[in-house]
Amino acid sequence: MGSILVFGASGQLGQCLAHVARERNTPGLVFLPEEQANILNPDGLQALFAEYKPSYVINCAAYTAVDKAEDEVEIARKVNRDGVENLSRLCAEYGTTLLHISTDFVFAGTGNQPLVETDETAPISVYGLTKLEGEQVISEYTQQYFILRTSWLYSEYANNFVKTMLKLGRDRDELRVIWDQLGTPTYAIDLAGCILTIIETQSQQYGIYHYSNEGVTSWYDFAAAIFELSQTKVKTTAIRTAEYPTKATRPAYSVMDKTKAKAQLGVAIPHWRESLKVCISRLPA
Repeated sequence: MGSILVFGASGQLGQCLAHVARERNTPGLVFLPEEQANILNPDGLQALFAEYKPSYVINCAAYTAVDKAEDEVEIARKVNRDGVENLSRLCAEYGTTLLHISTDFVFAGTGNQPLVETDETAPISVYGLTKLEGEQVISEYTQQYFILRTSWLYSEYANNFVKTMLKLGRDRDELRVIWDQLGTPTYAIDLAGCILTIIETQSQQYGIYHYSNEGVTSWYDFAAAIFELSQTKVKTTAIRTAEYPTKATRPAYSVMDKTKAKAQLGVAIPHWRESLKVCISRLPA
């Protein structure tokens, strides 16, 4: 097996991949510095592919500022679609398998049944739309790809909901948290493990997959679990989405069905509370 190039290596998932690769002693991963690994620079990418001739590319690079994307449409589209096109073209040219991270935001979130990979996409935000465009451009250029849609990502690394809640819980007496958006948190360490399993097993079950932890919760109940498991004393009040307006609209229901990932990729997926316990145990007190 040749090299495994990681784009977006300094982000949350990139750092989790480095963590899990160390734990598993997985060889071949190259965590590229941002200045060298700009997915919007075709010439630079061509040079990287020529140098490394990678067997796999893991694309963790994305524009993820959901609310800012409503005003920065072109920037979001450049990163989430055009950059993905640049990678896809080169993966096809070099026979490289692309592993790309997408999102539950490709769905409208108006249903009440767990979403399967073939359900109709209907993004309701610029972020969701540009991520869907990235998915679509991949299949135009290559057939050797895995698209992993995930949701509510958190870990010990970078900024995320868990770390934000813990900080606010220490600094404030009371917090108001939305209860009418339902989904599933994803421990980025678990997602990194899934990605490395695909590579280690040399799976050729290409296509789109859903990957989050098991179970379903609201942001309010997620926050309550964070405070319970970390023994943080703070009053939490459940509020409706309408009471906390944001620039971008979020899906109200984005629970994803993981049957396909478990069956075809052979991954075991923990319940979100079990993974949250692990994460909190690894965070500094």
